[in-house]
Amino acid sequence: MIIDSSAIMAIVRNEPERQAFITAIADASRRLLAAPNLLEAAIVVERLGDPTLVREFDTVLADLQVESVPFTAAHAQIARDAYRDFGKGSGHPAQLNFGDCFAYALAKDADEPLLYKGNDFVHTDIRSAV
Repeated sequence: MIIDSSAIMAIVRNEPERQAFITAIADASRRLLAAPNLLEAAIVVERLGDPTLVREFDTVLADLQVESVPFTAAHAQIARDAYRDFGKGSGHPAQLNFGDCFAYALAKDADEPLLYKGNDFVHTDIRSAV
């Protein structure tokens, strides 16, 4: 499975989806996070200014054995196409943002379902992990 930063943040922030997301990740044979999405989530956590959440972020990634995957030129092309087809300003209901395109590209390239929170990816051709 590919994990979007929104799912990691829902776990770290103890949002209602927390347990369902933890279970989905724990049950997955592959637990991949695009390196840019790792940075995106880490920046959000750091910006919150709560050292407890920073530790929780690191603990969640380690405990769930989430693997950060390098973002390649091929991924960049897929992300570019995704932004053109599904991105903000495209007129498409998905309205993917910059970070969403990283997760989309990795899921598309790996042919894996995507774990995410929100209503953006449901409007794309990416399978949901839950």
